[in-house]
Amino acid sequence: MGERSVKATLLGIAQDAGRPQAGCVRPCCADSHLDPSLVRHPVSLGVVGVDHSTHLFEATRALAWQFECWHDADPEEGPLDTLWITHAHLGHVDGIGLFGREAIAASGLPLHCSSVFAELLQRTPAWALMLEQGVLSPCPFESGVVISPTEQCGFTVTPLKVPHRAELSDMHAMQITGPRRTLLFLPDHDAWSETLESMGASDIRTWFQNLEVDIILIDGTFWSADELHHRDQGTVPHPPVRETIESLGPRQEGDPRMVFIHLNHTNPLHDEESPEAQMVEQMGWEIGFEGMTIEL
Repeated sequence: MGERSVKATLLGIAQDAGRPQAGCVRPCCADSHLDPSLVRHPVSLGVVGVDHSTHLFEATRALAWQFECWHDADPEEGPLDTLWITHAHLGHVDGIGLFGREAIAASGLPLHCSSVFAELLQRTPAWALMLEQGVLSPCPFESGVVISPTEQCGFTVTPLKVPHRAELSDMHAMQITGPRRTLLFLPDHDAWSETLESMGASDIRTWFQNLEVDIILIDGTFWSADELHHRDQGTVPHPPVRETIESLGPRQEGDPRMVFIHLNHTNPLHDEESPEAQMVEQMGWEIGFEGMTIEL
């Protein structure tokens, strides 16, 4: 096999519950119930190294579709080499069981996660059984410590702990650095004020500059702070897209590409013709799409 480039493929852009969301019959999901092309899957990212090794970030219940999407965008053969988990919320982990004997039947799959999540694996009966059976091989990481997933993959991953609801585990963004570009995978965090304080940065643009990133896949769960009309949005904190783009203003020379992902089913950014989507694009920012590829 000849050397190839490091390539990341976006395999899902929706919040944990996907679109349409189970039980939702409101207008925000009506069209996606009727038109399969409008279905969106929970956030996931696939990265292929120069050694043809494959690395999956997040294990969603949509694994079958996402593996096909990944293969169509960046064809590779063979079993998955590593699995990475950012945190323990539903859509990011509810596909872990698919690696077990009932489905994929993996053996010794390296699972890179925080030590807190590794402890959760041991305490969760179904996952503990997978450990006992040798399906998963936990590889706990530390925030800020650089990891090379395989010896010759040609890229590194640096987990960065960020504040997010920690009912079950902590949350880490993933800084993925290839030969040409660096990508930040930040699907979830609670608030810009908390994240910036934890990173020692005064503002969003300064933090991006400090990281020296070229592209950011960023939490875009809600468009606005009052999007959920049927429940208290404060129980599921995420920085609204409107707040993020108003804080940054239009994209400036030297700014990284910023791509919004993890869109809730209520988010108008799912409609590329909506005024909200047009505003994001007019300001020079982007909305992710499934199958989007990025050479690193």
